[in-house]
Amino acid sequence: MKINGDGVINPEGKVFNQAYPGPWIQACWGDLIRVTVKNKLQYNGTTIHWHGLWQKDTMEMDGVNGVTQCPIAPGDSFTYEFRALQYGTSWYHSHYSLQYADGLAGPITIHGPSSANYDEAKDPILITDWNHRSAFQDWERELTRIPTFPRMNSILINGVGNFAGSFPGERFNMTVSRGKKYILRVINTSVDTTFVFSIDNHQFEVMSSDFVPIEPYNVTHVLIGIGQRYHIVLHADPFNTTKYPASTEGNYWIRTVPADGCKGFEVGNEPDERQGILRYNASSTSVPTTWRDPYKLDCRDENYTSLVPIVKWNITKVELNNRSKDFDIGLDTVDDRPVGGNNFSWWSFGENPLWVDFSNPTITELNRTTPWPKDYVVVPAENRDGWVYLVITAPKASVAGKKRNFAPVAHPLHLHGHDFALLAQGNDSTLLNKTNGVTLKFDNPPRRDVALIPAGGYLVVVFKADNPGSWLFHCHIAWHASSGLALQILEREDDLKKMMTEKRLEETRRVCENWDKWYSNTSNHWNASGPFQDDSGV
Repeated sequence: MKINGDGVINPEGKVFNQAYPGPWIQACWGDLIRVTVKNKLQYNGTTIHWHGLWQKDTMEMDGVNGVTQCPIAPGDSFTYEFRALQYGTSWYHSHYSLQYADGLAGPITIHGPSSANYDEAKDPILITDWNHRSAFQDWERELTRIPTFPRMNSILINGVGNFAGSFPGERFNMTVSRGKKYILRVINTSVDTTFVFSIDNHQFEVMSSDFVPIEPYNVTHVLIGIGQRYHIVLHADPFNTTKYPASTEGNYWIRTVPADGCKGFEVGNEPDERQGILRYNASSTSVPTTWRDPYKLDCRDENYTSLVPIVKWNITKVELNNRSKDFDIGLDTVDDRPVGGNNFSWWSFGENPLWVDFSNPTITELNRTTPWPKDYVVVPAENRDGWVYLVITAPKASVAGKKRNFAPVAHPLHLHGHDFALLAQGNDSTLLNKTNGVTLKFDNPPRRDVALIPAGGYLVVVFKADNPGSWLFHCHIAWHASSGLALQILEREDDLKKMMTEKRLEETRRVCENWDKWYSNTSNHWNASGPFQDDSGV
């Protein structure tokens, strides 16, 4: 379907229910959610992932092809059913290769308590970088001997934007009444961009990060990494300073500023950060004349110390020098890929980049008697109801004893099936090997399901092994996930085997059978003479 989001048509758009973004799904805390997905695409399978939702004891509903199910074949359908055990706002999106970048994304809100007072709630605000051609076409730029790298073209808010002045009649508009407080549900659904979100002359009260309610704090701008969400309370009471006077007409720019070092737009054509307008007069059509504070545009998360969960966790203390393995993010060539091979450096956590088998997902392979294939990148986690600690590094340069290449790149890392507690986050991975170089926070640390590992830096995270499943842990830069920067945490495998009975897997196996029938007919493939799968699959 053609998508005209910013004045330039993307002819290869993919959408839910004929709209981009997809329909807003709403439920209440504790509800049973049931969504049937019918695939009407011609050349692609699809799956739908419910970003940040735990899928407690329902791994088969997580929507990751090659892990929790086979792709839904064209013409087939699958019903996702799960309990809403958290509250807040998130998004659902395809987890089939690069599909979500072409438009397969939409908001989901689970209504529940609030940690700050407000008068009204606004509909979700989805901010994204955007491309004028399919992400599958851009991926081909990665796979050449001398890659030119995929690049995004513009910025959209709720599916609309203004590209280089070519679409002046369409910007996201939001109307408020002076003196009221509004919940804004802000979601970064990007492919390759961390944003700094702000509204000129206005202040926010941050009340949740991802699905975690936090002690409210006040800011004038919020850093939002890919996949992250914030509930923020907008105070509709513009402040006025000599340098940045309030608007006499009541119109203010809503800004989505790409963070330095966390963006991938066409060189020399970075889009306008002014992609929305806040209005106090709904009938006004004037363009704002306001300015923003000169805040820093560092590629980072919100301040670690600001995110104080209301529901406290106290983590069992461990020593960093007792760790058995670090997951270091780097690049290397892989000989046995159907594409790329030695021409292309694949991202990975350690030695093996992920490459899923669409027809043989992890969930149907639990009773295998041979070791997991290296391409599945399975990491066991058997500590029943105990804590599982992960140390991840993103070295800036070569590491002694390791043949892979390393680069100073930041990565937003997302864990399925859990929130994780963020014990430490920093810019210098070498501190992990120094005595008292890194201090871990065990008393009510920040929690979320996406955290940014800084370029050259580290993350130390922990989650509780209380949800049997095979849970994807991956970079949410779409190009990096396609390149293999992902692994599976196979949590409590024996318990999972007992849960996934043949009766329970009947629908999963039916979807796989239909996928295999469709896939076996090469006339269905977009490229009948070449490899069907040219990326990790997720």
